[in-house]
Amino acid sequence: MGIATDIILLVVVAFFCGLLMQRLKQPLILGYILAGVILGPHTGGLTITEVHDIELLAEIGVGLLLFALGLEFSHKDLKPVKYIALLGTPLQIGLTIALGIGIGRLMGWDMKTSVWFGTLISLSSTMVLLKTLMNQGWLGTLSSKVMIGMLIVQDLAVVPMLIILPLMNDPAAGLVSLGYAAGKAALFLIGMFVLGAKLLPWLMRHIARLGSRELFLLAIIAIGLGIGYATYLVGLSFAFGAFIAGMVLNESDYGHQALSDIIPLRDVFGLLFFASVGMLLDPRFLLDHIGTILLLVLLVSVGKSLIFSSISWGFRYGNVIPVAVGLGLFQVGEFSFVLARIGLGTGSISNDFYNLVLTTAVLTMTLTPIISAQTSRLYTLKKRWFQKEPLESINFPDKGFNRHVVIAGGGRVGMQIAATLDRLTLPFVIVELDQRRIEQAKKSGYAVVYGDASHEVVLAAASVASAALLVVTIPGIVESQTIITHAQRMNTTLEVVARLSDPDFFEIFSELNVTDLVYPELEAGLEMTRQVLLALGIPVTEIQRQTEALRQEYFTSSMSRSKPYQTLAQFRSAEQQFDLQWVKIGAGCRLIGQRIGEAEIRKKTGASVVGVLRDDQLEPNPGPQFSFQEKDLVAIIGSCDARLAFQERFVPDEHVSCRVANLKPIR
Repeated sequence: MGIATDIILLVVVAFFCGLLMQRLKQPLILGYILAGVILGPHTGGLTITEVHDIELLAEIGVGLLLFALGLEFSHKDLKPVKYIALLGTPLQIGLTIALGIGIGRLMGWDMKTSVWFGTLISLSSTMVLLKTLMNQGWLGTLSSKVMIGMLIVQDLAVVPMLIILPLMNDPAAGLVSLGYAAGKAALFLIGMFVLGAKLLPWLMRHIARLGSRELFLLAIIAIGLGIGYATYLVGLSFAFGAFIAGMVLNESDYGHQALSDIIPLRDVFGLLFFASVGMLLDPRFLLDHIGTILLLVLLVSVGKSLIFSSISWGFRYGNVIPVAVGLGLFQVGEFSFVLARIGLGTGSISNDFYNLVLTTAVLTMTLTPIISAQTSRLYTLKKRWFQKEPLESINFPDKGFNRHVVIAGGGRVGMQIAATLDRLTLPFVIVELDQRRIEQAKKSGYAVVYGDASHEVVLAAASVASAALLVVTIPGIVESQTIITHAQRMNTTLEVVARLSDPDFFEIFSELNVTDLVYPELEAGLEMTRQVLLALGIPVTEIQRQTEALRQEYFTSSMSRSKPYQTLAQFRSAEQQFDLQWVKIGAGCRLIGQRIGEAEIRKKTGASVVGVLRDDQLEPNPGPQFSFQEKDLVAIIGSCDARLAFQERFVPDEHVSCRVANLKPIR
């Protein structure tokens, strides 16, 4: 089967290696690289036969990753880091080349080889860094934006490097080629941002109107890879073209859907990229030159880390940013492979030097998730010098927040909740990672934190320690569990309302002591059931009885050991049947010990008792012989005057308004 067999083997082995890394609590990309080492041509045994074809497919993974990145980031996101990206990156490249020359002279290499080495190590890995940031949830911090801005400029720098390095002996020809490439890049950018900004949204709008999901997905792939290939044909970077295409498409109304559709494909081809990196690693060469390689890895990693950290500090980025940038960008990038192949093909570097650089690059890539993760751990440990990472916080009041609502997830559900809270002038802050939703919240004037709510530093930025309520609208159980656990650790009195994606997760939320759960599929099913029964002419009371029986079956059978959920189910059952008000029978209330018939509540006040909640059990429509007890919660209906009359006559010491009481669940 040729290449098909290779892909099948690669996916299967990568799955088991990824599973192993997951159990070891290591990043999945290490598993993908391990799969490449196992199936590579240097290890024997079961081997991929078409390594070059896998490498070509891996280039699609790079393009899709950059295309997806462009869909997530608009040009507005790069404005805060434009100076360090445009000025700091060339400085970093120059300093790293100087570092490489120094290392080369230390190793006894000639000047030409040392310059090649410095240039090769000056580039960092966009693919590895972005995947690491995504897995760690650090996209959205200012440090991640600095890194992405510098990586974009590095990718642009590949073009002049491809021209200059092979022509070091003929500088004049190199300058002419460089000027030609710069002109092509300028024309491409102008065309994309002037013509593409109008053409691509128009094209996507017409494709969306056709109503075909498959055509929409194919159009997205064609745009991302097609524009990337067009830039390759004119001598520019394929990945750079795909990134610009994503940025342009991000400005349209279809950017979010395009990103959602492209992510699975991006991840599959990304697997091929990391596996191809593993295939490049020759264990025998590594063992034969272990001392030299480890020395190079150490010198390159430490040297690049110091350079990136110093430049970040020099551009006045403080706190954790210099450390995060240094720990994130120390590796040697994938474009170094391309440069190294050109150097090998033109005879500029030897085969041994090529393998040496290749092995060093693969090892630094492999170490990136582990080294970069130390930043997150230092945050988790709340080291004093890592506590002030500036997350992007928008529309925050000067006085901060207190007793507010934290909404984890600013999607459709989160925005509906925010709109309601805003109308009621209740304080809230949204935590969201999607840039389009961030912009929507910003335009609405809502307070929002740009980051992943599953990380404590992001929750701290949302002032969850002083919040009254956490609302988790994210459907994923792992993310929800992490968010709630961190939030409750930071605020032990925090109330939590969470979204339930599957009834099987009831017990997990029960152990987390979640205040209330909302199961969207259940609510949609109940509403459709109501509409069906109404269309069939079933009486409203019977419809309500049937639908509430279904709800109680969901919310009490799986939560039989949790009284708060039973109580909430009872509240829901009563409140949805009537426009009622709950009144608590306190000590000294005149109703204690009286029967409903004796009290003549309806005759004297005009209000009616429709239910009593006692010991977490609801007594619906209690009869005239029902006797009230202290701590009963009594549900009454009637006009505002009738309810006030009930208050004045029977419970004058309790404050009751003419709206449904906002009660917390009984614990």
